[in-house]
Amino acid sequence: MSICQSPLDVAQGFAQAWNSYDAEALAALFVEDADFVNVVGLWWHDREHIRQAHAYGFWKIFRNSEMKLGRTSVRELGPDVAVVHAAWSMTGQESHDNREAGKRRGVISFTVQRQDNGGWLAV
Repeated sequence: MSICQSPLDVAQGFAQAWNSYDAEALAALFVEDADFVNVVGLWWHDREHIRQAHAYGFWKIFRNSEMKLGRTSVRELGPDVAVVHAAWSMTGQESHDNREAGKRRGVISFTVQRQDNGGWLAV
C-alpha cells in the first residue's frame, strides 16, 4: 500500500501510477471501500474494482497515454480530511478501433483521509 505523506501526494501518485500503467499502484492510493467515478461517470465501489477497471483501461485504450498534472489545490476540511483538485491533460489515448483520441483535459477530485499510520489515502 502506498504511503502518501500529504493529501497532494495522492494526486501526484495517481499520475505517476497512470504513466507507469500500474493499476496496482494506482489502486493502492485508495482505501479498501473507496468510491471512484471516472471521467465518463462509471462508478466503482472498492479498491479491487478500481484496480480492475484501470488495468483494463491500461491494456485496452490507455497503453500509450501520458497524464500530466497542472494546477492543483488542497482544501482541508478538518485535521484528517481534505479535498484535492488537480487539473490534468492527457495524450496518447486510443479509441476502441486503435485511433488516437487526441489531447484531453479535465479536473480530477479526490477526497482524502489521514490513515492510522499518518499517511493519506483517497476515500
